[in-house]
Amino acid sequence: MKKARTYKSDALAAIHQTVSDMYEARAVSKQTMRGFDESCLTQVHEFTPEEIKALRNREKVSQVVFAYYLNVTKESISQWERGRKKPAGPSLKLLSIVKRKGLGAIA
Repeated sequence: MKKARTYKSDALAAIHQTVSDMYEARAVSKQTMRGFDESCLTQVHEFTPEEIKALRNREKVSQVVFAYYLNVTKESISQWERGRKKPAGPSLKLLSIVKRKGLGAIA
């Protein structure tokens, strides 16, 4: 199963798909493919507790609602905002998307 990718834009998604096909056909190198991955895919950002709280406040939602959209518990949001735990994996990716495009992008 292939990992779902989140692109910065539809145009970059199309470009990335073309270069991916060229890579599979051995028309471009692995190094070139890595460069396209970095430029086309949404980068994951390590969030500080303050950034997570500010992001939630920017979106004007409670911890419960924010947790619902991110598919985590309210306790997870609370622990992230207090610095007791850090988001990882899919949660980190979703936070990065919300930071760039707003909560509506994952609704």
